[in-house]
Amino acid sequence: MHDRDEPLELDPAQRPRLRSIGPGLVVAATGLGAGDLVATLIAGSLFGYSLLWAVVIGCIVRIALAEGTARWHLATGSTLFDGWRTIGRWTLYYFGFYCVVWAFVYGATAMSASALPLAALFPDVVDLKVWGVGCGVLGLLFVWFNRYAVVERVMTVLIGVMFLVVVVLAVRVVPDAGRAFAGLVPTVPDGEITRTLGVIGGVGGTITMAAYGYWVNAKGWRTPGWMRMMRLDNSMAYVATGVFTIAMIIVGAELLHATNITLEEGNNRGLLDVGEELERRFDVFTAKLFLVGFFATAFSSLVGVWHGVSLLFSDYVAHLRHGGSDTEEVARGVRERSVPFRGFLLWITFPPILLLFLDRPFGLIIAYGVLGSLFLPFLAATLLWLLNRPGVPARHRNGPLSNTMLVAALLLFVYLCTEQIRDLPW
Repeated sequence: MHDRDEPLELDPAQRPRLRSIGPGLVVAATGLGAGDLVATLIAGSLFGYSLLWAVVIGCIVRIALAEGTARWHLATGSTLFDGWRTIGRWTLYYFGFYCVVWAFVYGATAMSASALPLAALFPDVVDLKVWGVGCGVLGLLFVWFNRYAVVERVMTVLIGVMFLVVVVLAVRVVPDAGRAFAGLVPTVPDGEITRTLGVIGGVGGTITMAAYGYWVNAKGWRTPGWMRMMRLDNSMAYVATGVFTIAMIIVGAELLHATNITLEEGNNRGLLDVGEELERRFDVFTAKLFLVGFFATAFSSLVGVWHGVSLLFSDYVAHLRHGGSDTEEVARGVRERSVPFRGFLLWITFPPILLLFLDRPFGLIIAYGVLGSLFLPFLAATLLWLLNRPGVPARHRNGPLSNTMLVAALLLFVYLCTEQIRDLPW
């Protein structure tokens, strides 16, 4: 999202083309995990269509954050860590501590979420924990032996499956078009301002928002000439995200609103109840289709995090060692073959397996909750600082629209961060 007029002389390869989009789909598929399915189904079941407008606003906020991240990479020819380092070395220490703790808990969460639909599709084959370990190791092997181009193709297929399944389900439950359009008019249910803001802030992605600039570079887009292509890519990805999320709210409104199914925040097992309700109301095929979509959503998020956060971590280590990095190294796949990249892959896969067999330690839950809620305010604030500085070419600095959206994102995520920390089981 940018509001300056930017006439550019483009190489024919740099001209915006729909068939060239890719990094945006990867970041969108990564950000939409099983937790997002639960959250949007809950919103639909509790409030019907009244929060559809919040989904649209949420997508616009995410477009602004992702666009700002990629614009820094393309405009300056440097990575996000180069920018963070100019703010202060504390930013690197914060990211490193956050990333290591976050990955330990997220790894187990992603493996569990991917295992649930497989266990339901193939009952009595192996234990749920075995499915989880298998998904984690499969993600590791896939990312270890493939470069970004292959990751993008597979992620595109997975998001296509996700998109097709949820849209088919939304059509099957026969949405009320009149109430759906009415839901695009901003209204806040009585006493539900926090949940409403949570819907806005929960549309796709946390730390993976920062990975977007790296995926843009890995695609081979490294210069300002790719700016328009990046914006098309980013916008189309979040249009798809918006359609996906709206479809899930429709399913929640039409399928759960009139039933006794109650989903709990953070409990992915409730999605299996949705599959059972679909089988009761429609047929076995529809229930299985939902489980396939559930798996595509969860596993695409796992693969995206395994690749994107490992890419971030490898650049982080490069900065600690050498004090800088080069987007060309990302574009040539040097980072994906590095020891830090593969070391982080091992970290996010094998230590979290312990959490599949043990209850998560209380102190780790607290640390994960605090750090997780602090990342997006950190990203929004640092982008505001970096993209208004003289070090960015004038034509690519923030304009009034970009600054407004980033300030809105900052205020939103600070509020949600405060609420999340306050609700933790201290």
